[in-house]
Amino acid sequence: MARKVTLFTGQWADLPLENLCEMAADFGYDGLELACWGDHFDLDQASKSKRYCDEKRKLLGAYGLDCWAISNHLAGQLVCDPNNDHRSDMFAPKSTHGKPELKRKWAVESMKKAAVAAKNFGVPVVNGFTGSPIWHMLYAFPPVTQADVKKGFDFFAKMWKPILSVFSKNRVKFAQEVHPTEIAFDIYTAERAIAAIGGLKTFGFNFDPSHLFWQGVDPVKFIRRFHDRIYHVHMKDAIVTLDGESGILSSHLDFGDSRRGWDFRSLGRGGVDFEEIIRTLNQIGYKGPLSVEWEDSGMDRCHGAQEACDFVRDLDFDPSEMAFDGQFDR
Repeated sequence: MARKVTLFTGQWADLPLENLCEMAADFGYDGLELACWGDHFDLDQASKSKRYCDEKRKLLGAYGLDCWAISNHLAGQLVCDPNNDHRSDMFAPKSTHGKPELKRKWAVESMKKAAVAAKNFGVPVVNGFTGSPIWHMLYAFPPVTQADVKKGFDFFAKMWKPILSVFSKNRVKFAQEVHPTEIAFDIYTAERAIAAIGGLKTFGFNFDPSHLFWQGVDPVKFIRRFHDRIYHVHMKDAIVTLDGESGILSSHLDFGDSRRGWDFRSLGRGGVDFEEIIRTLNQIGYKGPLSVEWEDSGMDRCHGAQEACDFVRDLDFDPSEMAFDGQFDR
C-alpha cells in the first residue's frame, strides 16, 4: 500500500484546527502533521495530559484523519540562533521578548516537552529546526577559520545533546529539517552535525527536497547518503529562475517577487524531480508519511493544497516485489 499523505499545518496556523481538519479531509488527505503553534498542538498541555492528546486524536478521527509526526520548528530555531532578536519574538512567549538568552532557555524546554508530548500523543517523530550559531559566517568574510566553524558545531552539540537525551528516554526521534539557517543545510553539514553529537541515532532528518534543490544539491544523493536517518519526508517544490540579474541569494527580495533567483512552488510546478525521489525512498525502505508543506506565494493555498494532495497520490507507488522479468524463472 502506498504511503500516507499528510498536510503540514504550519502554514495554516491562522485557522482553528477543527476548520483545517474539515478542509484537509475534503482535500483528500490521510492526516495532518501538527505544528506546535496556533491552537493545533499545545506542548504544555500535551506533555502533561494524555487526556489532551486523546482529545486531539478524537478531533482528527472525527474527520477520518490521523497523525504520524508533530513539528516544533519555531522553538527549535531559537536553541542555537546567535541573536534571538526581534525577528523571532513571534516564536516565543511575550515574557521572553527582548531577552535573547531567556528565549533560548524557553526554546530548550519547549523541545524537551515536544519529546514527552510526542510520546503521550503516540507519534514517533518530532520535526524541527536547530538554529545555527555559524550560519551568519557562511560567506567567509570577515575571515572565518575552521576553528570558528568547529566552535559552532561544538555549541550545537552542547545545546542539543541534553535535548536529545530526553528524546532518547521517551523513544522519540528528532528529525531536523535540512534547511538554510540551520546547523545542517546540505550533505556535508549534515555529516558534520551527526559527527558533532557522536552519531546519536535519535537525531536524523526531515527530508525536504526544495531546500536542497535551489542550492544545487541533488536531493536523491542526500537520501542515499543518509538512508538510515530519513525519519520523515516533506513534499515541497521549488524553482530556480536565474535571469542574469538576481543571483541565487535572491537580492533581499521577498518570496513571490518575480525578480528573485529562486522561489517555492506548488508541487509539480517547480523543478524538483519527485519521480526519482519516490523511487529512492522505495529503495531505502521508507514507509512513513509524505507530508505536503505547501508554500507558493503566487497561488491560492486551498487550490494548491488540494492539487498537491492529488499530485502526491498520483506520484507515489509501492516498490516491486519481483523483477519485471522474474516470471521467466518460474
